[in-house]
Amino acid sequence: MDSEDKTAGLQQKERKFVTALARGLEILSCFHASDRFLGNKQIAERTGLPITTVTRLTFTLTEQGFLSFQPNINKYRLGTAVLSLSYSLLAQMDVRRIARPLMQALAEHTQAAVNIGVRDRLDMVYVDTYRNASSYAVQLDVGSQLPVASTSMGRACLVALPEQERLELMEEIRKQDEHNWPRIKDAIDQSLIDYRERGYCLSLGDWRKEVHAIAVPLLPEDGSEIIVFSCSGASFQLSPEAIETDVGPRLLNLVGNVKTALSRL
Repeated sequence: MDSEDKTAGLQQKERKFVTALARGLEILSCFHASDRFLGNKQIAERTGLPITTVTRLTFTLTEQGFLSFQPNINKYRLGTAVLSLSYSLLAQMDVRRIARPLMQALAEHTQAAVNIGVRDRLDMVYVDTYRNASSYAVQLDVGSQLPVASTSMGRACLVALPEQERLELMEEIRKQDEHNWPRIKDAIDQSLIDYRERGYCLSLGDWRKEVHAIAVPLLPEDGSEIIVFSCSGASFQLSPEAIETDVGPRLLNLVGNVKTALSRL
């Protein structure tokens, strides 16, 4: 494609792009699992949008039910319309229904948490999780966000991406954390090796010192987004030896069974 074709393609995208809609979605996206309420000032700081623009957009989103305004503290929380959309998405994910009994069995065996996640920009978002009652794992629920760079789930997603897309995402990660980039890149490079040789990626205390995790990506045959399965627990539960000899093979088998079942739908 020559430069004129590229320019024409960019202009066409710009004509189709609705800036106001994008800004509204950006506001909704700046609410994290740990955020119960956010004010207009906090939203403006996170999005980089002018406070006047944020004020208009939060009012509109509240009128449409995507935000709920709490007048006693002059802040917003996500509204029920977001929940309805999220539930519709989760209900349509066949992978959750197929994987759940297999996840339960692995969680019972390992006494750890077994999770499914998908990528949202520089984060991985849990779409399902199962943990044994006696699990020592970090207690994360559906909707929880984890960084791509330092988690096994994020690294598994990275290594499964097409090379150009992976390099672009790595560049975004580098810009976000220049100081720690050499260490982050070394871990990603090791994940590429682990994935080629073993089929999975690891995070042994990289995200949280007390947590070890292993993850395996699933690439749907229909070309839709990468789905990642992980098993996470306390370091004494998931030692490197246990991962290599027991948990790793079991998680690989789980993902293989899920992929086979999905292909038959």
